[in-house]
Amino acid sequence: MGRDRHNGERGQASVELIAIIPLFALAVLLAAQLALAGGALWSAGIAARAGARAANVGGDAKAAARGALPGLLRDGAKVSDDDRVRVRVWVPRLIPFLPEVPVAAETSLEVEHG
Repeated sequence: MGRDRHNGERGQASVELIAIIPLFALAVLLAAQLALAGGALWSAGIAARAGARAANVGGDAKAAARGALPGLLRDGAKVSDDDRVRVRVWVPRLIPFLPEVPVAAETSLEVEHG
């Protein structure tokens, strides 16, 4: 009798494991998507600073900002350089049915003296 009870518990554990695997996979995908969003925002900030530095020395802010972006983000990027350099990029999607989300960063063109 004790043996039958242990077999039933082992089956219960297998069912619980099977039920948790999709939730775990979803959590991993969500974490990876958030990491991609953070990376896109970080890259936009770096590109905006590169554009501002170029503008401050008389260079082409838009070209410098685009050049500082990774290739994956460069295609759909929008760069403006009025009184501030603003870079907007689209977050890459791991799951195709997720909505497209833009992130942006901007940096002042003012030179700080100090």
